[in-house]
Amino acid sequence: RKLDRGERITLESSMVKVFASETAWRVADRALQIHGATGLLKGAPTERFYRDARLGRIWDGTSEIQRLIIARMLLG
Repeated sequence: RKLDRGERITLESSMVKVFASETAWRVADRALQIHGATGLLKGAPTERFYRDARLGRIWDGTSEIQRLIIARMLLG
């Protein structure tokens, strides 16, 4: 809605990026815990999901940078 009105969405987009990437990382980590070493075998679905989840944490700015953006915007 904000974007449609031409407003900036820097805070919201940073929050979404951190939430989504960290959630994907936690899910991938739990999947590997369940599947054990076989979850990391080349070609296993969990292996690919694990790699993709890791990439999500660094692709659009690391989670740490996103958190800095959020903090700066909230603290002014």
